[in-house]
Amino acid sequence: MHMQWFSIVAIYGLFWVLSAFLVMPFGLRTPHEEGETVEKGHADSAPVNFRPGKIVLRASLLAAVFFALYYANYVNGWITLEDLNFFGKPPVEDLGY
Repeated sequence: MHMQWFSIVAIYGLFWVLSAFLVMPFGLRTPHEEGETVEKGHADSAPVNFRPGKIVLRASLLAAVFFALYYANYVNGWITLEDLNFFGKPPVEDLGY
């Protein structure tokens, strides 16, 4: 099977956004954890060591892993839509035609 390049970019982008939200909280420290004082007007939970470059790198790597697993399943068909149908086929109603 062959996947179109636009589908690859779109699916990788979805995995990247998901991955960014998954990796964002790791490694962040609040002012209280660092022993710093919180300035007036700042949130107590605002991180003092926010590094967006590190988040982008981690999210890109995790998204690549997710996409590789997705593409391997797409090619090999390990999990199909029929495997995810937990309720069986819907009943066929007699419509009287």
